[in-house]
Amino acid sequence: MLSIPFIDVPPLNGAAGTVRLPGSKSISNRVLLLAALCEGTTLVQDLLASEDTQVMLDALRALGCAVEPDGSSVRITGLGGRLATREADIFLGNSGTSTRSLTAALAVLSASQGGRFEIRGVPRMHERPIGDLVDALRPLGCPIEHLGQDGYPPLRLGDGRVHALELDAPIRVRGNVSSQFLTGLLQALCLVAGDRDVTIEVVGELISQPYIAITLNLLQRFGITVRNESWQRFVIPQGSHLRSPGEIHVEGDASSASYFVALGAIAASAGAPLRIEGVGQDSIQGDVRFVDAAVGMGAQVKSGPNWIEVSRGAWPLKALTLDCNHIPDAAMTLAVMALYAQGTTRLTNIASWRVKETDRIAAMAAELRKLGAAVLEGTDFIEVTPPAAWRPAAIRTYDDHRVAMCFSLAAFGGVPVRILDPKCVAKTFPDYFESLFALVRADAAEVPVITIDGPTASGKGTLASTVAQALGYHWLDSGMLYRATALSALEAGVAADNEVGLAGLAAALDLRFGDERVWLAGRDVSAALRREEVGALASKISVWPAVRQALHDLQLSFRCVPGLVADGRDMGTVLFPGAPLKVFLTASAAMRAERRHKQLISKGIPASIDVLRADLEARDERDRNRTVAPLKPAEDAQLLDNSALTIEASVDQVLAWWSARRPFDRG
Repeated sequence: MLSIPFIDVPPLNGAAGTVRLPGSKSISNRVLLLAALCEGTTLVQDLLASEDTQVMLDALRALGCAVEPDGSSVRITGLGGRLATREADIFLGNSGTSTRSLTAALAVLSASQGGRFEIRGVPRMHERPIGDLVDALRPLGCPIEHLGQDGYPPLRLGDGRVHALELDAPIRVRGNVSSQFLTGLLQALCLVAGDRDVTIEVVGELISQPYIAITLNLLQRFGITVRNESWQRFVIPQGSHLRSPGEIHVEGDASSASYFVALGAIAASAGAPLRIEGVGQDSIQGDVRFVDAAVGMGAQVKSGPNWIEVSRGAWPLKALTLDCNHIPDAAMTLAVMALYAQGTTRLTNIASWRVKETDRIAAMAAELRKLGAAVLEGTDFIEVTPPAAWRPAAIRTYDDHRVAMCFSLAAFGGVPVRILDPKCVAKTFPDYFESLFALVRADAAEVPVITIDGPTASGKGTLASTVAQALGYHWLDSGMLYRATALSALEAGVAADNEVGLAGLAAALDLRFGDERVWLAGRDVSAALRREEVGALASKISVWPAVRQALHDLQLSFRCVPGLVADGRDMGTVLFPGAPLKVFLTASAAMRAERRHKQLISKGIPASIDVLRADLEARDERDRNRTVAPLKPAEDAQLLDNSALTIEASVDQVLAWWSARRPFDRG
């Protein structure tokens, strides 16, 4: 999962491959709560691993549920409708589903059994309305106190005393603000329908009906069949009792599928469609109907029980006018698809966007305009006309996972896009960007590269890997390629003057870099590559033209989306002469010898500073005077004397130079 302040997506031009979706957030949190409320133990398979599900699991533990994680599964031992603890302070982050559902369940349980609970979240959660749910619960006899602003969390549920619930009259709840209020009531009132039918009436229009359909489907799996009377009245039958199904699987997230359906419609060819696994024709999620909207805009789609394949059909895409009440979350993706349509796209009946993780209508309008789109927004609609001329943009994400994921698709307009605070995708899809980058293509010339060159032991590798982590880029330590060749030569008994044999070893290298570690054919060789004899041999064999040629294409292959930080001795002069930022380290041999001496001594390896310095100076001389790619800074390189700098200061300097070269404003 990314933990960087921003990520830059270069201009993209194609997509292909297969993505496996994470579990549905809507299903995951409903299943977790039902498993906690029911009698028995439930094995939940393919559970979404995200911030939203984590806060729910933490809440269930606080309520006394036994929670046993096992990879992508979790085993929940339910409470059987009985409170195991009478007091708890529960933090639910920015999870609307968790907050509304637990509020209803704990209000009913605390009133009927005597408890006192507090529900709170992040500041944005305290701005998301919950008053209609509270207004539905109080007439039942549930004591509820607002701890902040009326109508919003945080809340205190219960007063520690037992109250008789008034269940004879229908419970009335507004349906035009959030379907999560009705979902919370349906799950909670199942607990108290023992001796009578319990009826819930919806006041006004019920938005997001497909999400209620998910709730009804899952309740049935837990033993309760709710009578649905035209989406206006819901009757929980007398004698209802939540029972564990034993095992339940969470299907892939249909809302998350929308980004990849859109990706296929924008960038995948018919001969190599983009395949989405984990959701398909058999989905119980309403957001799977996003596929119909994508087809309406021109996408070519095939699907099966648990998969969807998408490719570009009409191009430009077709503008549409659509009532999005049935796909409120996924509809955000249509607003970005509209950037590639001919004409104006109008999305209506989306008032619920205003009360989500952020005011999504305002947020989408502001960020679409940055790209050059013409946007008209209203209380419950948005109109998007594509840019006459695309502009690079730094997209603010408002701590909203869906804003971040939607706008990653804006990189097909021929300009780079910066996504600020990309880690917000952890709410529902922690590995979203990694999944996206595994599917998309870009012209090599468009993929940004930073080169960091310098002499032996100048700190290139540490600086480059740290800069790469800070930017979310790939990292190439070219010196490690030569060291890996040298290590292979030592292990295979190939002599330092056997140019042909060494070139053969170099051509066969299977290397992977990450987190300052190096894997050779799946084996972690990070420590072995740092041995002195390996470094000495690497310097000698790097003079052979056949070895350098064998490694040339391998090094170029590391240039892939979203970007590359490459370090070595000739990255800026030979491998990537067009790199927009080239850095050359100029630490003295004396300082480098002192650093190396401290490293060796700290590991218990005896060493002499004078010997180390003499060896480094000899290597520098050899590298500077070799006929092939001699060690020297590129003409346009930034010189960085890091002799007296910490790694943090060096990284800050490189990032400052990089920021000055990017086309984004500071928005």
